[in-house]
Amino acid sequence: MHIRFIRTLLFALVVLSLSAASFAQIGVAIRIGPPALPVYEQPLCPGDGYLWTPGYWTYDYDFNDYYWVPGTWVMAPEIGFLWTPAYWGWGGDGFVFYDGYWGPHVGFYGGINYGFGYFGEGYEGGRWDHDHFFYNRAVNNVNMNEIHNVYNTTVINNNMSHVSYNGGNGGINARPRPEDETAARERHIPPVATQTQHAQAARANPRQRASSNMGKPGVAATPRTGDFNDRGVVPAKEAGAPYTPPNRGENQGRSENNAARPSTPVHPRDLPPVARSTPNTGNPKVDKKYQQQQEKQITKQQQERDKLQQKQDEEHVKLDKQKANGTQRQQVEQSHQQQTQQLQQKHQQQQQQLQQKQQPASREPGKK
Repeated sequence: MHIRFIRTLLFALVVLSLSAASFAQIGVAIRIGPPALPVYEQPLCPGDGYLWTPGYWTYDYDFNDYYWVPGTWVMAPEIGFLWTPAYWGWGGDGFVFYDGYWGPHVGFYGGINYGFGYFGEGYEGGRWDHDHFFYNRAVNNVNMNEIHNVYNTTVINNNMSHVSYNGGNGGINARPRPEDETAARERHIPPVATQTQHAQAARANPRQRASSNMGKPGVAATPRTGDFNDRGVVPAKEAGAPYTPPNRGENQGRSENNAARPSTPVHPRDLPPVARSTPNTGNPKVDKKYQQQQEKQITKQQQERDKLQQKQDEEHVKLDKQKANGTQRQQVEQSHQQQTQQLQQKHQQQQQQLQQKQQPASREPGKK
């Protein structure tokens, strides 16, 4: 009883400290835009049903540095769904990142020319026909001996820019079309778990950081998500433009609060994967029951993360449509951060409760 009381007290202190951090957090603007998009080839499509998701630069606040998330092939989460790529946009006082999403139609992605069918507007790389995806061989690297649902339509690409952001100094000057606004109002699915893990693997690889690769990442694209050692991995041919990394800290705006911690999760996609624990009570039945309960809980928690991420993505699209200023965007991001941390605290408490339920059984391995 004494041990359980101490454990509960410690958990409560953690929750209180996280709650305090959520209100102390002040958003930090990114003043300097990401490097130009590197030049690279598309790896061979690994199989029927995979859709291409282009690579992009994102930001690591722990290192004050951009890093490259490689382009990769991903299975669509639903038949008929297409991928709208992520992009950076100028928010008035700094650059704002808009995550990609799955939906029935490709929406606005900043006018960025990611190549391979994503030339700034819409998507020319393929189309759904009932329950089958057909690939445009003119812009996709597909083995026709294995994949027969292909067609060949020449695409005229007049957008040769490698600029990787919308608006601001030197950015792409593009605004959502009526069809983009229609797509923004449709049902969306946030990046699937494999895409999130793919981005986390890129973040953990120092060679993917712009200050290290100078805008020319060693892993520019992969055949499948997360596998940076596959023999089909594609390096960048060259940087999209000369890149000089800013001095450490130069890319951040001045924070209004010394307690600010930019590495604190703002969106559910920023959270680490849900941790699993392996029981070892000596009672196989007890261990199996605990694992089943744990998997059920993790599945539900991931669904709640995805639902909140989708809601926040929709609010990002709404802000973009309204051409919100930097102050409005910052207020929304602070709200998103509080929502995300409240969800994280709720899930941590659920995990703690499940572990506590299992502990009495571990002290009595013979009990059934």
